[in-house]
Amino acid sequence: MELLGLRKVRLYDARASCFTYLANMGVPDHILARWAGHTNVKTTKKWYVKPSVEDLREAATVWEGLHGSGDLHTARS
Repeated sequence: MELLGLRKVRLYDARASCFTYLANMGVPDHILARWAGHTNVKTTKKWYVKPSVEDLREAATVWEGLHGSGDLHTARS
C-alpha cells in the first residue's frame, strides 16, 4: 500500500465497505449474511451494511422539509 501511495485500511473496514457496496448494488441480505458467516441477517445489516451517500442525501432532504420550508411533500419529490 505504501509503494502505491494508498492509505492503510483495516481489514474490518475493507470488509464493511465490501458488504455495503454489495448491498447497495442489490445483493440480497441473505446472501450477504452467508458470505459474512452470520446465521442472522440482522447481524450483517447492523455491523456491515451502511447507508449509501444517496440514501443520506434523500434523508437530509426530508429533514430539511421537516424544519426548513415546512412543505414535506416538496422534499419528497
